[in-house]
Amino acid sequence: MNVSSIARGLGPVPRTRAPHRAIEAAARGGLTARGVLYLLVGVIALRIAFGDGGKQADRSGALQMLAHQPFGAALVWAVGAGLVCMALWRLSEAAFGAAGPDGRKATKRLAGAARAVFYAFVAYSVLVFAAGEGGGGSSDRQSQDVTARALGLPEGRWLVGLGGAVVAGAGVWIAVRALLRTFRKHLALSGMPRRAERAVEALGVCGGVARGAVFAVAGGFAVSAAVRYDPDRAKGVDDTLRTFAATSAGPWLLAAVAAGLALFGVFSFAMARWRRV
Repeated sequence: MNVSSIARGLGPVPRTRAPHRAIEAAARGGLTARGVLYLLVGVIALRIAFGDGGKQADRSGALQMLAHQPFGAALVWAVGAGLVCMALWRLSEAAFGAAGPDGRKATKRLAGAARAVFYAFVAYSVLVFAAGEGGGGSSDRQSQDVTARALGLPEGRWLVGLGGAVVAGAGVWIAVRALLRTFRKHLALSGMPRRAERAVEALGVCGGVARGAVFAVAGGFAVSAAVRYDPDRAKGVDDTLRTFAATSAGPWLLAAVAAGLALFGVFSFAMARWRRV
């Protein structure tokens, strides 16, 4: 009796699920960390809408708020670790494909790679903040500094304009996909109670539209900075949100967008629970 016949007699060797479980844990940890940041930014922006403009409604302000809570330092480190997990999960999608029948398409892999780079940058900034080495600068100042350096490059205006157009387009894409409820295909619907399904759907639509609006407006400011050759026209998340309060709708529009960002944070928590990975 040879080895192959013995193997056939024992039956198929079960494939280990350890790698998949690690990726799933990374995804759920990353979605939870993302939810914390969006929830806190939304809360800060709501305070600004109702007259309390002391904190920055961006990642820096969210981290400062988190750091002042009980066990704040540990919480900031946990968020940073979660975002590292988020970057690794997206990197695994680029390398091996995402969940779903079309997860191995080139477009899906490229999107995974882009998200991995984005979340790696965000994770780095959070970990730098956690280590007490800075990282608490205003997103507005950072946006203006980056824009100024880019404008100084050959063809810099085109680079800034193209980057702004990409961000604005991504914002519109995010909002449209939220309205179309495309996130439903990622949910484990068979295991969800009907009431939870309706709640998650409402959170995804409201939160996604608000998030897309912020991206679209911020991208528009970058395009304006390129056209006017003025880096001060570029705005980070904080200034972009405050711009909503300067419209004819006044602080109520900012309050609506801020509430939407907070809801997107809660939606991220729901995705951490119900998303198929």
